[in-house]
Amino acid sequence: MNPLSDSLQRLSDRAAADRLAGERPIDAAQALAHLNPAFALDVLGHLDDTPRAAILAESARLRFQWDRNRDHAEGTVGRLMEPAHAVMAPERTVAETIEALRALPADTLVTYCYVCDAEGVLRGLVTMRDLLLSDRSSPLASVMLANVFTLLPDADLTDAMRATLDKHFPVYPVCDAQGKLLGLVRGQTIFESESFEITAQAGRLVGVAEEERISTPMAQSFRFRHPWLQLNLLTAFLAGGVVAVFQGTLDKLVILAAFLPVLAGQSGNTGCQALAVTLRGLTLGEIKPGDGKLLVAKEGLLGAMNGAPIGVVAGVAMYWTATAQGSPHALILGLVVLLAMTGACVVSGISGAIVPLTLKRFGADPATASSIFLTTATDIVSMGMLLGLATVLVR
Repeated sequence: MNPLSDSLQRLSDRAAADRLAGERPIDAAQALAHLNPAFALDVLGHLDDTPRAAILAESARLRFQWDRNRDHAEGTVGRLMEPAHAVMAPERTVAETIEALRALPADTLVTYCYVCDAEGVLRGLVTMRDLLLSDRSSPLASVMLANVFTLLPDADLTDAMRATLDKHFPVYPVCDAQGKLLGLVRGQTIFESESFEITAQAGRLVGVAEEERISTPMAQSFRFRHPWLQLNLLTAFLAGGVVAVFQGTLDKLVILAAFLPVLAGQSGNTGCQALAVTLRGLTLGEIKPGDGKLLVAKEGLLGAMNGAPIGVVAGVAMYWTATAQGSPHALILGLVVLLAMTGACVVSGISGAIVPLTLKRFGADPATASSIFLTTATDIVSMGMLLGLATVLVR
């Protein structure tokens, strides 16, 4: 990889386009040719028409990607296609095929020969080993491997990754519903795209845009992050409102203030565990239609199983603290903490499963700011249960 390509892959697509604006078209084309096809396509999309046309004029591969791949949605196999150079007719002989391959440019990477009929329908492929060891007068139809595994251009990348996990092929042909060969996608490219998607997931949980990198300019990082922080502030006001409703109880039992962050922290961790498991299941396709209810029930039960023993320890701590301060309600306060902790962990476990499932159901990215919504739910429930139970039970 040349130095320009190395610097571009550290940038977002918009920043990479700005970086290329001042480069010579030939240098820009060479740099983009070394990058993930989907990323290169996004970079080209942010360029003005004139510099984009100049860059595309320097590379047949980039022209192919721009002309064909841009018609496919982001996150699909079609965005990652490369042109298939070694496409041969079934009646072509081994000797003719070898000579055709020798005539290709030296920098053309050929892994398989693809055998297509006159309509462009993929009939089979020939490996380099079979091509070299077969009789030179044999037609490709007699040495090719039929029933080739293919991918659809509109297939989701996650589905494509799961479908190719046990294949381990370096290259996969991409065909339409009629079997016509449209292009190739490399296995490394699929997993590279998905690995970035998975690493970006952690940032989206807290409102960090997947476009943001370490090298993203400060002003742009501010624009990516600040709206979510404003949303987080709004949700924090909701939790603060719950505390304000029980201000009288807090004035009477100041000791409760010391246990508010304890409940919020423990229930928040419980919710994050459920959220992580749910997101992993959604990413890997393990959650099928109808599994959502079972998952929610499981996380709620786990919340109770984890919350009860934690609540016992926290309740004992409350009893000991209240007794040391001479409170006549020490035993009841310990019970309040036990019940509140258990209930808060149950609700947070359920919320950790429901939040991403709900976002996905409405067509949103299940990872987008999930932790912000989860934190709001756990804070409101944990504080509300502690103060509410204390209001009712302590007379």
